[in-house]
Amino acid sequence: MQPDNIALAITGASGTAYALRLMEILFHEQIHIQLMISAPGRMVLAEESGLRLPAGTTRIRAAMAEYFGVGEDALSVYGKQDWHAPVASGSNPPDAMVVCPCTSGTLGEIAAGTSRALIERAADVALKERRKLILVVRETPLSAIHLENMLKLTRAGAVIMPASPGFYHQPQSIAEVVDYLVARILDHLGVAHQLMTPWGQKNQP
Repeated sequence: MQPDNIALAITGASGTAYALRLMEILFHEQIHIQLMISAPGRMVLAEESGLRLPAGTTRIRAAMAEYFGVGEDALSVYGKQDWHAPVASGSNPPDAMVVCPCTSGTLGEIAAGTSRALIERAADVALKERRKLILVVRETPLSAIHLENMLKLTRAGAVIMPASPGFYHQPQSIAEVVDYLVARILDHLGVAHQLMTPWGQKNQP
């Protein structure tokens, strides 16, 4: 069954194009997005896409709605310490959560279960409530600490999905490279899409 609402956290790693494309597809499928974006995430988003978000959740919500051409009711935006947000409690968790891109620092915070900010708390809720948690980690090379955190979170039930696109579909543009990874995220969320032809079906009649 396709989810109704997805929590999306954007942190300060490179790869915000993945998050924007993911949002575009989720909006197209009329899936509500519960958005959290860190201050470094806003900075990287501006550098990589030119999308400069204002301060404040209300203004970010309006800016995102305008950018994607959707109504403001299509998404909710929560701040770093917004403990009244639905994603902060196991009594009202989202259907799934994606951290895209996910910094190694955020990875470590989630693995430690510190929950000092809403993004880490929302991820902790997803794990304890047995909801899908996808971490699109963007870091290279990976240290032993990073790898240990990934293993710890995998054992806890998270899906570790490094931002490592494939090339067997012979992409002709950066957009097609982005679509490869976004398609894999959507597959794990159970969201229908037409971004990629499944392996083995390319030459089928």
